[in-house]
Amino acid sequence: MLSPARNLESLKKLNRLNVLNIVREQSPISRQELCGVTRLTPAAMTGIVRELTDQGYLEEMGLGESNGGRRPVKLRFRPDAGYVVGVEIARQKTVIGLTDLQSRPVLTRELPLDMSDPLTGWAELMPAMRRIVTETGIREEKVLGAGFVFPGLIDKHTKVLKRAPNLGGAWRDLPVNEWLERDVHVPVFIENNSNAAALAEYVLGQGKETKDLAYINLGEGLGSGIILGGRLVLGSSGYAGEFGHLVLIEDGPLCNCGNKGCLESMYAVPALVRKVNNELPLCQDDDPLKKLFLAQGEVGITDVLSTARRGGPYSRQVIEQAGRYIGLGVANLINFYNPALVSLGGILSEAGDLLLEPLIEAVGHHAFPEMVRSTKIQISGLGKEAGFYGACVGAIEQLFDPEKGGILLV
Repeated sequence: MLSPARNLESLKKLNRLNVLNIVREQSPISRQELCGVTRLTPAAMTGIVRELTDQGYLEEMGLGESNGGRRPVKLRFRPDAGYVVGVEIARQKTVIGLTDLQSRPVLTRELPLDMSDPLTGWAELMPAMRRIVTETGIREEKVLGAGFVFPGLIDKHTKVLKRAPNLGGAWRDLPVNEWLERDVHVPVFIENNSNAAALAEYVLGQGKETKDLAYINLGEGLGSGIILGGRLVLGSSGYAGEFGHLVLIEDGPLCNCGNKGCLESMYAVPALVRKVNNELPLCQDDDPLKKLFLAQGEVGITDVLSTARRGGPYSRQVIEQAGRYIGLGVANLINFYNPALVSLGGILSEAGDLLLEPLIEAVGHHAFPEMVRSTKIQISGLGKEAGFYGACVGAIEQLFDPEKGGILLV
């Protein structure tokens, strides 16, 4: 049982964090308004604001409107009071960067790290992260947290990465939380990359106007993050959202998850690129993508996207077909969750309307009309760094969450 002195100190810390969160969300705001919201006395509020100002979290920003007496001094949150590191790990490239406490980027780097072997990749990742932090010139003590996101199944209770097929077969049952506690000396947020991207869409992107959305990552895998009622849908173990593993064709192509006929086995970027390179020898030689294939020996997803934008018939056909099949998956997702917004990200989403129009048409054919009418489907504005921003948003939210320790509760 805590002593009365310990209880009082804990209450003071909670009050400071509560005040800080209110200012973060409602800046600019006066001390008087804070007293009205929190029910704290003016004397207590004066002390809390002084402490938070001395610590660099708050600053005065001018005078508000008078209600008959002296004009109140307004306060605002200082996002440069600290910074977080964000890391999105993929098989052949990893995004590392820093943002301030409002998720505004300071620096981001996309590094060609081979993460297919977890131990070798980790040994390269940690020094690379430290180099990037040093490059910003930000003092070490100003880095308050870090977020790491992975394309795999992460147990929400233990933070063990159970499986990540898109990273490689060696990524099984890895205690990434223990590794991070050993190597990173600030509070760490760990999440699946699509869940993190959904969080970024909700906080920073097109989802700010709704509490019910789905983010679909159309990249090396096909993953989704679902937010309902303003909270991530994680499931009992944290594995919810494996959109790409909807089975569309019984005994279809073998998926790297071990099943057959998954949507991801046909229309994730690696599968799409394999399909294109296998089919191009049968195309007309004057097709723009076929010309690239003959010149280069093989083509990649950027070639498919660029020739599709220029009107290449085969490229457009491939993108439209992908849109229709992914649209079947989106229709199922809409029928399951009834989101107000479906946001599409990842490199394949860069096809824009070429992908979006057949996808929306397929949704219209296969989802309940009542749900379709109330769902907006659009391309995410966060681009290919949505997972990185999600890592940073998650790290920041964790810092200001009293249930997870809180930045002022240590």
